[in-house]
Amino acid sequence: MGGISERGKEIKRRRHRRKKLEQLAGRLKKATASEKAVIAAKVRNLTPGAEVIIDRWELRENDR
Repeated sequence: MGGISERGKEIKRRRHRRKKLEQLAGRLKKATASEKAVIAAKVRNLTPGAEVIIDRWELRENDR
């Protein structure tokens, strides 16, 4: 009667974020500078840990 538990929902959200990040990482290899900015914005909207990922992927605009 209860439906999916909160734990199940969180696992589903986590798996979806991981899959989406893999897709964005794949697109990053061929991306131009403007496309990289769009990808960085999408990562920020996708996950609370976005800044760590952006640093790891070297997407900071002010570092260039």
